Amino acid sequence: MYRIVTLKDTVRVPPRDFGKDPKQTIMAILRNLYECKWDNDIGFMLVIKDVNSINVGRVIPGDGSAYHDIIFEMLVYTPKVHEIVDGEIVEILEFGAFMRIGPIDGLVHVSQVTNDFINFDKKNRTLTGKETKNILKEGDLARARIITLSSKMEMTKIGMTMRQPNLGKHEWIDAEKRKTEDA
Repeated sequence: MYRIVTLKDTVRVPPRDFGKDPKQTIMAILRNLYECKWDNDIGFMLVIKDVNSINVGRVIPGDGSAYHDIIFEMLVYTPKVHEIVDGEIVEILEFGAFMRIGPIDGLVHVSQVTNDFINFDKKNRTLTGKETKNILKEGDLARARIITLSSKMEMTKIGMTMRQPNLGKHEWIDAEKRKTEDA
């Protein structure tokens, strides 16, 4: 789920930046500190939207830098268990498929691709259903449900399934819908 969050922080502005526009300077510092990073409480921090307030800075003796208390807004992506996501298959390996869901990748384990037995074709990097002959390859668009989240300091691991109704490669979903409409 994408959302805008409001955060508070204290930003250290070095003396070399004192003559510059404070908002632009603080935005640059915030981008370096926050953007494209994972936070276990917030999720994947994408981009600083705006700096809402900058308090007057204070100087700590012996440092020379100014410390400003600020409030800013940021766009974040927070994956949630049971969330249904659409994405692109970006890598196929023997143990499953990695699907890009916005700014991060999740894993659809081979046991979660379909109810069919799956064969891995190493040469063509595809997963193929034994009975259905459905093929999943890099570049395919798919829909999956997030079933597990495992967060570590710098990253999170996302486990997904495509073994439920209306999930899987978009072509498989469309074919299943046509079958039910024709019946």
